[in-house]
Amino acid sequence: MAHTVLNNFSTRRIVTVIGGAALVAASFTACTSTTPADGEDRLQSLRDAGTITVGVAGEAPYSFEENGELTGATIALHKRIFGNLGIDTVEGVNADFGALIPGLQANRFDVVSAGMSILPQRCEQAAFGDPEFNYTTALMVPAGNPAGLTDMQSVADSGLRLATMTGAIESDYAQALGISSTQVAAPQDGMDAVTSGRADVFALTAISLNWMKTNNPDAPVDVTESFVATIDGEPQVGAGATVFRTDDTELLAAYNEELAKITSDVDEYLSVVGEFGFTAEELPDPSLTTAILCEG
Repeated sequence: MAHTVLNNFSTRRIVTVIGGAALVAASFTACTSTTPADGEDRLQSLRDAGTITVGVAGEAPYSFEENGELTGATIALHKRIFGNLGIDTVEGVNADFGALIPGLQANRFDVVSAGMSILPQRCEQAAFGDPEFNYTTALMVPAGNPAGLTDMQSVADSGLRLATMTGAIESDYAQALGISSTQVAAPQDGMDAVTSGRADVFALTAISLNWMKTNNPDAPVDVTESFVATIDGEPQVGAGATVFRTDDTELLAAYNEELAKITSDVDEYLSVVGEFGFTAEELPDPSLTTAILCEG
C-alpha cells in the first residue's frame, strides 16, 4: 500500500495555507489532549494552546500519514474548520479504530478524526458532530471476483471467509447476518488477508477500498460496486462524523457551525475533500441528521 501508517509518530511538521489566511500545521504527536483550566471551556483552552490533537486510525483516504504528513479528507476538514475557530495546529495520535472512542474518553486526544459512522451504541459513549460523509460499503475480493460477490448477503450465502476492521460498521453488519469474520486492525491488514489467502473477502467503506486499489494497482484484487447493506429488510444508510467528548458542547456547536458552511455548498465541499476521491455522492444528505442516526 502506498499510504501506510508508521508506528513511530513523526515530529516533522508540514505547514500549509488554508483559505489564504490561517497557517495550519499537521503532524503526529505523542501528546495528550488539551485539558481546560478550572472554569474554562474546551474551545477556549484549545484556542489558547493553538493546537488540537485528533485521534486517527490510519484509514485512507479519511485520515492517514503520507511521507510523515498527517493528511486525508477528515484532516482537510479539520484544518479548515479548526483554523477558522482560531486553532492553527492539528496534530494526530494513531490508534486502532476500535480504540478511538476509549482513547477520546481517556483524554489521549481532543476529537476523533476518522470519518466514524454515527451509530446508536457509539452515541451512548460520545457526542457526534453533524454528518460529513454519506457511506456505502464495498467488498475487496481476489482479482476477477471468482465467487461473484455483490453485497453482505452474498457473503453470508457463500460461506466464504470474511475479514472486517475492528470497530468498523462492517463488523456489525457481519454479526447481524451471522457471518463469522476475522478482525483486522487496519485496512492494509484486510488487503493483506485477501492477497495472502487468509480471507476470501474484505468488507469496508467503498471510498476506502477504491482508494487502496487505486494506490496498489499491482495488487491481485478487485473492488465490487458499492452498495447499501440491508439488515432485517432495512437499508443501512449511514454517515460519518467527527467525534467529541459529551461535555465539550461549546466546541461541538462551534464545529458544526463551521462545518455547515462547507457541506451546504457542493463546490466548497469538493474543494476541501475532492482531492481524496470524494464526490458529490458523498455529500451528506441534510435529512439524515445525527439525531436520527443516533436513534437508529
